[in-house]
Amino acid sequence: MRILPCLVALGLAAGLAAPAAGQNAANDPNESKGQARPEGGDSLRDGVRFLGGFSAGLFLHESAHMATGAALGARPRIDRLSIPLPFMVVHYDPVSRRREFAIASSGFWLQHLVSECLLTAQPELRRTAAPFRKGLFAFGVGTSALYAIAALTTTGPRERDTRSLATSLGRDGVPEPAAGALILAPAVLDVYRYYRPHSAWARWTSRAVKALSLGLVFAAGR
Repeated sequence: MRILPCLVALGLAAGLAAPAAGQNAANDPNESKGQARPEGGDSLRDGVRFLGGFSAGLFLHESAHMATGAALGARPRIDRLSIPLPFMVVHYDPVSRRREFAIASSGFWLQHLVSECLLTAQPELRRTAAPFRKGLFAFGVGTSALYAIAALTTTGPRERDTRSLATSLGRDGVPEPAAGALILAPAVLDVYRYYRPHSAWARWTSRAVKALSLGLVFAAGR
């Protein structure tokens, strides 16, 4: 049901892994003591950890779809899996529009929860040498942005989560760009929080939009 663009994802990972590695270098006590470090060793290790966090985000996203689909009796299944690149397609049996909304939303709901936990437990994440957590965060906001762009431009594969969200809401569905905006808003706010960790308005607005996304399950199929 969902296809993640590998090249864009890996490009985003590569772009963010370098700053994460640089932060580690700046905080390494061996540097201040003048001790030698293996050239390129820390950068490679941090890059691997970042990609590990990014991959963990993919696993959590798809696991949420699988678990929700199974709980709602939709018999989810992986029809195609390309390894080791992050491509995954999940199909499930036809269900009611409300259940369709819950299954399609579950990956985003888990992303929102992970981002909230990361930014709440460690508001200064950007200034912390935590490449795994940064990779996990990058997957969440990056994937939300990619889906939102597909929804706002109504492009991409026919079987995409935002399309399922749009067709499931209300009596006759809503325009897909509206579903895209619902997915994009928390991601934009969380990126803002990443750079402005003490912004109270961004923190509470982000939480409110995430709660709205969860609450809309009661409006689906009605």
